[in-house]
Amino acid sequence: MSDTDKTENNLHSELERLKAENELLRRENALLKEKVDLLIRRIFGVKSEKLDAAQLELLLEQAQAGTSLGKAEASVEAEAAPIVELLKARRRDKHQREARERWPEELPVIEEILEPEEVKANPEEFRCIGEEVSEQLDYQPAKFFRRQIIRRKFVSRREPELAPVIAPAPESLQQRCIAAPGLLAQIIVSKYCDHLPLYRQEQIYWNRHQIWLPRASQARWMGLAADWLNPIYQEIKSGIMAGGYVQVDETPIKYLEPGNGKTAQGYLWVASQPAGDVLFEWHTTRATRCLEKLIPIDFDGTLQCDGYSSYDRFAGNRAREGKTLILAGCWAHVRRGFFEALDQAPQEAGWVLLQIGHLYTVERELRHQRAGPRLREARRSSQSRLVYARIGRVLELWQKTRRILPQSSLGQAISYALGQWESLAVYLQDGTIEIDNNLVENAIRPTALGKKNWLFFGDAQAGQRSAVLYTIIESCRRRGVEAYAYLRDVLTRLPTMTNWQIKDITPQAWAKSRKAARLKAV
Repeated sequence: MSDTDKTENNLHSELERLKAENELLRRENALLKEKVDLLIRRIFGVKSEKLDAAQLELLLEQAQAGTSLGKAEASVEAEAAPIVELLKARRRDKHQREARERWPEELPVIEEILEPEEVKANPEEFRCIGEEVSEQLDYQPAKFFRRQIIRRKFVSRREPELAPVIAPAPESLQQRCIAAPGLLAQIIVSKYCDHLPLYRQEQIYWNRHQIWLPRASQARWMGLAADWLNPIYQEIKSGIMAGGYVQVDETPIKYLEPGNGKTAQGYLWVASQPAGDVLFEWHTTRATRCLEKLIPIDFDGTLQCDGYSSYDRFAGNRAREGKTLILAGCWAHVRRGFFEALDQAPQEAGWVLLQIGHLYTVERELRHQRAGPRLREARRSSQSRLVYARIGRVLELWQKTRRILPQSSLGQAISYALGQWESLAVYLQDGTIEIDNNLVENAIRPTALGKKNWLFFGDAQAGQRSAVLYTIIESCRRRGVEAYAYLRDVLTRLPTMTNWQIKDITPQAWAKSRKAARLKAV
């Protein structure tokens, strides 16, 4: 072979190598751009994952233009049409609602009577024939007051030499702090319900009321209140874990490490029953052992969660111990992955979102009908199971053809969905299981709002105290109970109660007793 041929072959090989390297760099650049775009959307974009009718119609128009996804997805337009019409109707209903002020009929009334000046001057010359009434909604700021408990001493007139008699001091939290139950309830609700950090409350009380309550004192009172409320917390946990179906999730929260002035990462683990109570539990890690502390050893039932690997390890550990534990998947987490891939792969991701929309349409109709477990199971078996199988076939086809990069947003969404595929079918087999984990995620939202204001817990021990108070606040919200009224009443009664009476003052029991009292009064 001549030198010219060798040079030509070398140049050809070098050209092929550069082409392959250029293609690799192009794909890498596309993936990095996709990740940057996703990060920008997460930070600055709209957080809602709702698809409106205009987006779906655009997808259908693109499908009509000839960018078909294949035989498995040929019926995209026909399948999506009911969802488009439903979204249009819901959007019209939303805009037709009229925002008006509302207040309860039993709101206290303060009358202010106005009379003409001539009537005031000569009232005997006028006779009242009627009145015109107009109303305004007014507000009076909260106020502090001192509650003095006076115990008078008495001596016997007949036997003055005997020791004086005095009423016993009432059992109350005042034996350990000056804050009465009403003030404790106000501070708790302000921080854990209204998301006001203690330093802001310190400023509010001083600037508006000239009452100096150092944040250190408030923090100490929160610890005291959490200790008193811990028996109720344990009763709530026992009730949740006895149900046989628990939704679990976790959220990161920083806490201050002692000594170096830096924050470390901790986690609030959240467990709840749909339409039931909510439990928060604090741990400094996200390890599997946290689940072993959260879920009792005798728990036997279904755990609904996302695809975090600790749940699989936890289920494996329980299986080796001979316990039955079923993991149910969350369709909302699956949908989220395809929603994030919508900009990069609008046809493929849009088709999957439309199919998942069918699943949620069935669930919406069942909720509207207030269907029980048997009807839910029957409807899901006859309608949702077909959609579930269709999505699975298409995702497996896409994964086998290797035309979608595994590192792309769509590739990761497909891998996540197929990795959870068996657990995603659990809700089809049991009518008591929800389609997703959104209820427990909704319970986490107040902590997300709170940590934007107070940023971190003061130390690791403060995390569990906050978990107790978050549990009480969120369980009150689930039961339709006004948190301040509940806390003020319970903190007043707790010092005189026994452990056997704790079950009577949980948010659920408290709500039932108040409802029974209102019905009796009527």
